Amino acid sequence: MKAFKAYDIRGEWGTDLNADIAYRIGYFLPDILDTDTYLVGRDMRLSSDTFFEALTRGLTDRGRNVDDIGLATTPLVYWSTAKYGYGASIQITASHNPKHHNGLKISAANALPVGYDTGLNKLEALVESDKPTTLCATKGKITKKTVYDDYLAFQKQFVGELSNLNIAVDCSNGMASLFVHKLIGEAHYINDTLDGNFPNHEPNPLEAENQEQIKALVLKEKCDIGMLFDGDADRVTFIDEKGRFISPDLIIAFLGDYFFGEKHQKGIVLQDIRSSRAIQEYLDRYQAKVETWRVGRAYAALKLRELDGCYGGELAGHYYFRDFYYSDSALLAASIVLRLLAERKAKGQTFSQIIDEISQYHNSGEINFKIERKQEAMNAVRDHFTSLEKPERFLDFDGYRLDYPNWWLNIRPSNTEPYLRFLCEAKSEVKLKEIITTVTGIVQSLM
Repeated sequence: MKAFKAYDIRGEWGTDLNADIAYRIGYFLPDILDTDTYLVGRDMRLSSDTFFEALTRGLTDRGRNVDDIGLATTPLVYWSTAKYGYGASIQITASHNPKHHNGLKISAANALPVGYDTGLNKLEALVESDKPTTLCATKGKITKKTVYDDYLAFQKQFVGELSNLNIAVDCSNGMASLFVHKLIGEAHYINDTLDGNFPNHEPNPLEAENQEQIKALVLKEKCDIGMLFDGDADRVTFIDEKGRFISPDLIIAFLGDYFFGEKHQKGIVLQDIRSSRAIQEYLDRYQAKVETWRVGRAYAALKLRELDGCYGGELAGHYYFRDFYYSDSALLAASIVLRLLAERKAKGQTFSQIIDEISQYHNSGEINFKIERKQEAMNAVRDHFTSLEKPERFLDFDGYRLDYPNWWLNIRPSNTEPYLRFLCEAKSEVKLKEIITTVTGIVQSLM
């Protein structure tokens, strides 16, 4: 089925997903994650109420109970799953996808992510099968559960004194609006009402066109920082006082000033395979070890737990925290970044100066090639560069990463789209352009 992805279930409502499929997902989920009571939350998408009704009818027809927390950010569902000891939870959301889409993010006990390799494949087979759905003798119940106050109290412990900051916030008409006002306080807010039509821009904070409003607001109001949340508030990206988009991986380095500098914690930092070398170089001041792993929450959250890592992050704007049950929280990341920036501003530093201090590299940004011969192209790129010089480090999960003294590259196949994704970074702009030209030529020769 098209909607079953590597990390979650997601697709266009009415085409890839509908009420019948939602019902069967709910009915057969106990075959994958069996527990008496499932925690269920949902976003504000136009189809979410219908999705909720069908999904929970499937669960209750199977004799399972549902605790309904109503409208929720995805991190709220993760946190509540672990905090209150649920055996499984479901968030109804399509995250950053367009308004006609919807989906599910499913977690096991302790907010462990359930991906295609850890259960969604089996669930997909059951949903697709002709196995009948028969009513259980004892129908389950749906109960309202209130968690907002506890969650907000938890989040507030990370917020420092922010009165010296001029802040701009774009909620993308998504779920961050539930908490951000009470968490951050006074700021310049836009798109902060829940609206499943996403009338101002799509809720994907990585797309340049979706950043235009927050960049303009930062410059107009002379803000110290801008923050842009995605639809379900599990990702956040940042804009500096010059209106520049900050590569999310560099925020991984900045967070070290809180965990290692201010709190004197110990532990590993996790980054994905696309992350800047500047992270390790910056965190060397704290003798922190940085581990590199696969892209996606289904991998990152499990790896951070396995390592008992302090925190981690991804180029997509996800930030994971040991203090958050090894799950991702955009609000927690935003709180810490604001706290650190307020402290640095008091010492005369701007956000752009901080970021420029972290990274001295020139970065290509992610470049996408639409190509059928993905593996052949990846191998050709690898073979070209390794034949010229042996890399200092070579990683072969999530495609290939080759690290050389003054530059590195990653080339990987998309898990969800027909693209080959390429990223590189170099100390000099001349070297960066040379790598991009070379890789582009190799890949295009195989199109």
